Amino acid sequence: MSKSKTPMTPKSAARIQSATAKANGGKVPKNRFATRAQSAAARHTGGSPKKK
Repeated sequence: MSKSKTPMTPKSAARIQSATAKANGGKVPKNRFATRAQSAAARHTGGSPKKK
């Protein structure tokens, strides 16, 4: 996996998730790039609490 210098933004994650959902009949399967992008965007913006 490459290390990107550009952080994942919520807008980018939403775009990726939308494209994935359109390609899969409205659903985003688990363990896809779209779910990892959403998680990365949440971590970058502080939008998700840390798991204990």
